[in-house]
Amino acid sequence: LLEKMKEDHTVVAISSGTPTVIGFTPERRKQAGRQFVDVGIAEEHAVALASGIAAGGGRPVYGVYSTFIQRCYDQLSQDLCINGNPAVITVFMGTVAGMNDVTHLGFFDIPLISNIPNMVYLAPTCSEEYFAMLEWAVRQTEYPVAIRVPGVAVVHRKEEFDTDYSELNRYKMTARGETVAILALGSFYDLGQALKNKLREESGVEATLINPRYITGLDEPMLEELKVGHRIVVTLEDGVLDGGFGFKIALRCGCDDTAALHKAEPVCYKLRQAVTADADHTENTQRYRHRNDNHQTDIERQRQIKQRHCAAHGKHSRLHRIAQLDCTAEDRTGVHKILRNQVNIPLLA
Repeated sequence: LLEKMKEDHTVVAISSGTPTVIGFTPERRKQAGRQFVDVGIAEEHAVALASGIAAGGGRPVYGVYSTFIQRCYDQLSQDLCINGNPAVITVFMGTVAGMNDVTHLGFFDIPLISNIPNMVYLAPTCSEEYFAMLEWAVRQTEYPVAIRVPGVAVVHRKEEFDTDYSELNRYKMTARGETVAILALGSFYDLGQALKNKLREESGVEATLINPRYITGLDEPMLEELKVGHRIVVTLEDGVLDGGFGFKIALRCGCDDTAALHKAEPVCYKLRQAVTADADHTENTQRYRHRNDNHQTDIERQRQIKQRHCAAHGKHSRLHRIAQLDCTAEDRTGVHKILRNQVNIPLLA
């Protein structure tokens, strides 16, 4: 951002009492001068200010912790998104592995931000993809853009990333396979890669791996494409179930009327809302089955249930509710057990 500020005097960094979340140490704040604004602990004002600066032709970037963005819902919706002002919001520590005090939980941002009309919420998988998205977000003038900065650790990936994200809701299929499709969102992309490897090694399944990139919308053409050759769709995300990314995918797959062989059953991994706020991260990981070995076991059980169901009924029945098969009582119980126990990092299925 400092480099951008030198090139363009309309670039402004905004903080709400946490300047180092976006790296603005006292020395960097001094370098930025008037192009850095700290509004204090007033997140609502920060969003409204960013919206106003964007409306006036500026390039504001507001850096904020996930846990504090919940204070700004009205400003996000009314001030920013209704007006379509192209401000940029970088959301940090949107993860169950962050702060665990009941007043500072950081895993509710996906349902909060991604369901506001006109917002574009992006989920980069690594440092390089984050900066590519940030570069585009600052440059473009069409949308309010929020970026979910990846996890706790800095992950680097040696590959080329897109420089233009203006064609919205286009997922990236990084590996084409069959039977199982894994949609691994943001910082959980590496978990998706690990799951893909484990499925190959232990079940002989060469799964499809997808980097969704966009949290705020569905890639309808790609989801249609997954109907062919896939029986199970797995979503992985670092957030709560209700209103989350996987919830949308499950609703899309579960309510599809397309008959049988082209239906993919959704299995969503994310955090149960009921998880205790002060629970230990390792304890939550065990409790909600968010490890790739658990995922592989769950998927194998789903495949077996599918096979028994096909043998008994000749074809797949329509899903009446999300991730629930209209099959035998025994199979239905098996599915529900999987779904109830799913996910080994406060993320759930």
